[in-house]
Amino acid sequence: MPPARGRDYASSMETVHLKDASGAFRFAPLRRARFRLGATRPGLLPADEGAEVAFAGRSNVGKSSVLNLLCGQKGLARVSRTPGRTQAINIFDLDPGQRLVDLPGYGYAKVPGTMRQSWGNLLEQYMRQRRSLKAVVLVVDIRHAPSPFDLEMLAFARDCGQFIHVVANKADKLSRGAAQQYLRQLRGTAELKGVDIQLFSALNGLGLEELHRHMAFWLGAEASDPVRKNPFPEAGARPDPAISAIGHEPPA
Repeated sequence: MPPARGRDYASSMETVHLKDASGAFRFAPLRRARFRLGATRPGLLPADEGAEVAFAGRSNVGKSSVLNLLCGQKGLARVSRTPGRTQAINIFDLDPGQRLVDLPGYGYAKVPGTMRQSWGNLLEQYMRQRRSLKAVVLVVDIRHAPSPFDLEMLAFARDCGQFIHVVANKADKLSRGAAQQYLRQLRGTAELKGVDIQLFSALNGLGLEELHRHMAFWLGAEASDPVRKNPFPEAGARPDPAISAIGHEPPA
C-alpha cells in the first residue's frame, strides 16, 4: 500500500483504478479510449514515446470484440465487413502517453498477395523499431488449434524481442472441462512454451479482470501502486492456471 499523499494523489488513483458494480478491477484509462488515426506507413505513427500495447489476431477470432469489451465501448474497434481488409495500424489514445494499437488481421485467404505483403512490411518495421511497444496481445479462437499464421506471428514477435500474451477468446463456446483441456494443450505446445496464456470471452466477460490487470501493468500505472509491480497483488502472484482455466477471477 503506497503512503498517503494527500487528496490530489487519491484523486489521481481513482482515475486510474476503478471497480465495476461487481467489485472487479478495471483500468480506468481504457474507458477513455478514442480513435486517433490509422497508419498505413511508419511515418504516420505517433511519436515513439510513452507506452502502448498492440493487439494482433487472425481474421474472425473476435479481436475487435475483445477490444470493445476491454474498453467498455461497443463500437470502438469496428468489425470489418470483409475479413482481413483492414490495412492500417489503428491507434487509440487513452490517457496522455498511453495507447492501444489494433494491428491488421491476418491469415484470410481472399486477401490479395500484394496487400498481405504491404501489411508485412509495415508490421515488421513497427514490431522491430517501436520502443514504446510494451506487449503484444495475440488473440486466438479457443475452438481451434493455433493456425500456422498464429504461430508465425508468435515467432515473429519473439524474434522482434516483444513480450507476448495470448488471449484464448470464445471460451464461452466450451465447457469448463474442455476449456481446461485446451489450456493444457496450448501450454504444452512447443511454440508456446513460456508464453503467458489466459482464457477470455468477449460475450460473457470471462477473463476481463485479468486482462485489465495486465493492461495496467504494461501501460505504466503509478510505479508505487502494487498493480504496477504485480498484476495480481491480492493473490501475491498470477492466478493458478487451474483456477484461471475454469473462469474464476483473482480474489478481490
